[in-house]
Amino acid sequence: MTPRAAADGPLLLGVRHHGPGSARAVLAALESVRPRAVLVEGPPEGDALLPLAAHSRMRPPVALLAHAVDDPGRAAFWPMAGFSPEWVAIRWALTHGVPVRFVDLPAANSLALTGRQEDGADREERGRGIDPIGILAGAAGYDDPERWWGDVVEHRAADGGTADPCAPFAALAEAMAALREAHGDGGHPQDAVREACMRLQLRAARKEFGDGIAVVCGAWHVPALTARTTVAADRALLKGIPKVRAELTWVPWTHRRLARHSGYGAGIDSPGWYGHLFGAPDRPVERWMTKAAGLLRDTDRAVSSADVIEAVRLAATLAALRGRPAVGLAEATDAVRAVMCEGSDVPLALVRDRLVVGEILGEVPDTAPAVPLQRDLDRQQRTLRLRPEAEKRELELDLRKDTDAARSRLLHRLRLLGVDWGEPAAGRGSTGTFRESWRLHWEPELFVRIAEAGVWGTTVLGAATARAGSAAVSASSLARVTALAEQCLLAGLPEALPVVMRALADRAALDADVGHLADALPALARSLRYGDVRSTDTSALGEVAVGLAERVCVGLPSACTSLDADAAAEAHRRVDGVHGAIALLAGAVRADGLPERWAAVLRKLSGRDAVAGVIRGRATRLLLDDGRLTGSEAARLTGLALSPGTAPADAAAWIEGFVGGAAGGGLLLVHDERLLGLVDTWLTGIPDDTFTDVLPLLRRTFSAYEPGVRRALGELVRRGPGTGTAHEEGAPAVPGFGGALDEERADAVVPVLRLLLGLDDPARRAATG
Repeated sequence: MTPRAAADGPLLLGVRHHGPGSARAVLAALESVRPRAVLVEGPPEGDALLPLAAHSRMRPPVALLAHAVDDPGRAAFWPMAGFSPEWVAIRWALTHGVPVRFVDLPAANSLALTGRQEDGADREERGRGIDPIGILAGAAGYDDPERWWGDVVEHRAADGGTADPCAPFAALAEAMAALREAHGDGGHPQDAVREACMRLQLRAARKEFGDGIAVVCGAWHVPALTARTTVAADRALLKGIPKVRAELTWVPWTHRRLARHSGYGAGIDSPGWYGHLFGAPDRPVERWMTKAAGLLRDTDRAVSSADVIEAVRLAATLAALRGRPAVGLAEATDAVRAVMCEGSDVPLALVRDRLVVGEILGEVPDTAPAVPLQRDLDRQQRTLRLRPEAEKRELELDLRKDTDAARSRLLHRLRLLGVDWGEPAAGRGSTGTFRESWRLHWEPELFVRIAEAGVWGTTVLGAATARAGSAAVSASSLARVTALAEQCLLAGLPEALPVVMRALADRAALDADVGHLADALPALARSLRYGDVRSTDTSALGEVAVGLAERVCVGLPSACTSLDADAAAEAHRRVDGVHGAIALLAGAVRADGLPERWAAVLRKLSGRDAVAGVIRGRATRLLLDDGRLTGSEAARLTGLALSPGTAPADAAAWIEGFVGGAAGGGLLLVHDERLLGLVDTWLTGIPDDTFTDVLPLLRRTFSAYEPGVRRALGELVRRGPGTGTAHEEGAPAVPGFGGALDEERADAVVPVLRLLLGLDDPARRAATG
C-alpha cells in the first residue's frame, strides 16, 4: 500500500489531527511533491473562508464554527492549532498560490445528523468503538497510545528520517488498511457516508486539476479513499440525507479546549507541549526546561541555571534508560518534578496547567463573517478595553467611573442573554454598592451562545432589552420576575423595566402565597440600592416593594406555625431575607411605619409556642440586634426556651436560630455572660438518653463559629463556676464569670494607652499647656 491510489493518482496524506510530527511530515511531503491542488478534511462550505488563513491577524489556535441558521444552538467546531497538519497544509497552499479546498460531508448535512454543539474536526472519534492508535500501540508492545505515537512519529529525529518524505504515510496507510479490514467502520457507521462524500469530491477535483492532488485527512479514512467504488454507489449512500441551512465563520480557539479532558473528542493531552515541539527551531528540551524554570521563578521558587542543566541531563538519561528515541513529555515531566520541584506535585501541577496544556487564545481578523450581535460585542470590547482572554482573571469595577460602569452593564447584559463571559464574585475590600467584582473566562462555546442570542436583536442593548421583556411575560414565578427587575437595573435596561414592572405588579397582585412573596422581596430591595450609583429611577419599584413587604408582615406569622424541620429551615431563611430587605427599604424609599410593623411580627414569632424553635430563636436574635429587645428580656426568653419543660430537640433548634450561622452569634455568647451561663446550664442538664439526639444540631450550630470564637468559649467554660456580683440590680451572679471588674488588670493598660496617645511626651505637654 502506498499513499497514492494509483501510480499517478492523488497523494493521500493520512494524519493524526493536532500532531506536530504529522504536521512536519505533511510539510515535507508537500515541499517534495509540489501538488497542483490541496484538499483538506473539513466542511466544503468553508472554502470561501480559507483565504482568511493567510491574513496577518489570523493567529491559531482557531476553529471553523458552523451553526444552523434556524437553530444556532445546533453547532459544530473544526479546531486547528498551529501544529495541526490541516492548518499547515492550508498555509502552504495559500503561500504557494495553490488551490486549496475542504473535502468532507457538508456542514449542512452533518449538523442535521448530529446533536447540538458537537465538535466537528473528528466527531467520529467521540463514539467510535475502537481506538486505532491504541490497537497499533498494543501491537508494538506499548500500554500507552500517546507514548507510542510520540516515539514513532512526534519525536522522530530530523536526521533519522527516510529519503522519501512520503514513506511514513505509506506505512501508516498500510497499518490503517489492516485495521479497517479487521474492524470495518470501527463502530461508527456514519463514516461510510462521510467517505462516500469525500470520494465524490475527490473525483471532481481530479477532473479539474488532474492527478497532481494532495489530500490531507485522518489516517483512518485513507483506505476508504483508495477503495474501488462507483459513482452511483457513493451517491446512493448520500441519498436522502437530512439538511439544514448553515452558516460558517472562523472563531478563536484555545489550547485548553484542545485538551482531551475538556471534552473535545479528537483532543490531545498536551497541546502546549506539542506546540512547543512544533515551534522550537532547535534544542526543544533545553528550551522547554527554560520555560518551566521561568514559570516556577514567577511563583517565587528558587530555580537556578544549574537546575535547568541538571533537568536536561536527567531527561536525556531517562529517555536512554527507557529506550525512547528522544526525550518525551514523560521524561521532561519527571525531570522537572525531581530537579525543579524537589519531588513535589504541587508546583508540578502549575507546569502541567500553564505549559503542558496552556492558555493560548487564538485571534481572527475583523473581516471574518459574524452575526451582527457579535460585531456589536466586538466593538464594545474594544471601546471598553475588555479583551476576551482564555485564562480566568479577576476584574474589580468602581461604578463611580464611567468606563467601569459601562463594563458592568455590558457583563450584566451578556449574562441576561445567557453569554456567561463574566460571573459575579465576592468583592474584596469595600462592601459599598459602588464596587463590583467579576471573574472573567472566555470560552469558544460563547460564540455559539452569541449566535443563539442574535434572535433577540442586532446589538447587545437591544437583544438584552427584548430578552428581558419576553422573560418577564413568560416567567413562571414571582421570584423570577423580581430577579429580572434586579437584572434590568444592573444591566441598565430602562426600556425593559416598564414591561418587567407591569408583569411584577400583575404577579404580585395574584400571588397569595406568603412564601413566594417573601422569596421575591429581597431581590426587589437589593434593586433599590442601585438608584444612587447607577442613576436609575426606582420609584415605581419602591412602591411595589413596600406593598409586598406589608403583605408579608400580615401573612408571615401564620405561615410559620406548625412546620416540620425542613419547612422550618426554609422559613428561617425567609425570615432572614425579609429582615434584610425591610432594612434596605427603610433607607431607600418612604416606608412609614414598616420597620415597626416588622418588629411586631418578630415579637409574635418569638413568643408563639406553635412556631418552630429555630424561627423563635432567630426572631429573638434579630430583635436583640436591632435594639428592640433589652439584654434582660433576651435572657428571660432564653431561660424560657431552655427550661426543663422544653424538649431538648426544640431547645437545641432555638439555640441554632439564636446564635447559629449568623455573623456575631458566637461573639454574643463570649460577651454576654448571662446567655452563656444559661446555655451552659441547659447543656449540662440534658439527660444522657436524649443528648445524642440534639448533638447534630449543636455541632452544626457551633461549628460555624470562627476558630478564635470557639477557643474563647471553651476557655470561658473551662474556668468553671465562679463567684461574683450581679451586673444588673436584682440579677443573680452567673457561674463561670467574675462578677466585678479587676481594677489591677485594667490599670496595667493605662501606661500603654498614654504612650500611644503621646500623653507622656514633654514636647506635647508643653504644646498643650
